[in-house]
Amino acid sequence: MYSVTSNSEASRPFLTWQRIIDWSQEHYRVRTFVKDEKLPTRPGLVYLVQRGAVRLVGSAQVNATGNTSTSRLPRISPEEAFLGFVGAGQPFEIVAQSPFTLQSYAHVDQTSVLWMYWHDLDNWPHFRREVLDAFRYQHQRKLLWLSTLGQRRTIDRLLGFLTLLIEEYGEPTEQGYCLPFPLTHAQIGSAIGSTRVTVTRLMGKLRQRGMIRTQGDNLLCIPTDATLTHT
Repeated sequence: MYSVTSNSEASRPFLTWQRIIDWSQEHYRVRTFVKDEKLPTRPGLVYLVQRGAVRLVGSAQVNATGNTSTSRLPRISPEEAFLGFVGAGQPFEIVAQSPFTLQSYAHVDQTSVLWMYWHDLDNWPHFRREVLDAFRYQHQRKLLWLSTLGQRRTIDRLLGFLTLLIEEYGEPTEQGYCLPFPLTHAQIGSAIGSTRVTVTRLMGKLRQRGMIRTQGDNLLCIPTDATLTHT
């Protein structure tokens, strides 16, 4: 049912990955973060998750009245919208374009991230191609995400969103395929354009239908025998 993507760290030749880790340590380009700690990122760099997971969020600065011609009115920042994860062995970059901002946080403890300039990748041509392939894959996944968000019913958006996440990051367990890290209902709501209360209610419906389960510390799972069609 699922084709769970293995971490590129597992498929990458060990010597290449180890050389990159050694290089990042020698140049002080690696840092370990605690859960929910904000990563001090900036445009123009490529980041690589060595261990753990990074949570990407976005927000837009909007004038309280919608009138951008006056500076006397206070500006507000709406709640951050969850935009997805970057798992171990995967790259990401932060692109700044006003009025939108993109930020990243360590989603689990001991998340280790290294960074480099794009021209640094010239030291490892094969790895550079791998990074570009990873970005192309992420772009394809975002198109699927946008397709899911286009669903009219919230429950369809919710199930489609969970399915995409678990397809990409899920690990096989007795309950089916499960996310290896927790995700709050508020974060899910921000991702699908809904509220925490609505997500909690709809999650209950999906559990009753046997389409999702939870395991351990509220880790979300989709049973291997679950049908993705519902009424």
